[in-house]
Amino acid sequence: MKNKKLYAMTASALLGAIGFVLMAIEISLPIMPSFIKLDFSELPALIAAFAYGPVYAVAVCFIKNLLHLFITNTAGVGELANFLMGVFFVVPAGLIYNKMKSRKGALIGSLLGAAVMAVACVFINLFITYPIYYKILIPEQVILSMYQAILPSVDSILKSLVIFNLPFTFAKGILVSMICFFVYKKLSPILKKKMS
Repeated sequence: MKNKKLYAMTASALLGAIGFVLMAIEISLPIMPSFIKLDFSELPALIAAFAYGPVYAVAVCFIKNLLHLFITNTAGVGELANFLMGVFFVVPAGLIYNKMKSRKGALIGSLLGAAVMAVACVFINLFITYPIYYKILIPEQVILSMYQAILPSVDSILKSLVIFNLPFTFAKGILVSMICFFVYKKLSPILKKKMS
């Protein structure tokens, strides 16, 4: 039992490091403001959620963001948001999969996790991330103008978050889930290796 726990901890640390690398591979999308980019850094955390449970998945989210603090250009605000949204994604997915250890359980967990993360992203940005940005990095009007450059009729941060961030975050969760479904079965024998 101790060896299994140690193996899970070691694997989670490695997955956290992989998540950190994936955070650095960002894709800009023309339909989003320039400061919002697509990355797949939640993939290792979702893998950990299915292999070891939600606690290890949260650890993966924490490790990747802790490492990213050393190269941050958001004074840690982006990492805080990424950590919180990652937790809202992988915890529901891991909890449901732990109750229903099947492809169906993984599918339901992933979909629910993506939906929870998408809704949470609105509140995290509205009440935590953006207010900190306003004080130390970018004024509110500048952020709003970045959304308005894409959709001029958007007249508030809340509307911007609902129109842009919510569907983007949900789609990101779905994409990560699809990749996870593709690679998890191949990785499972390594992740679930029995330690004597």
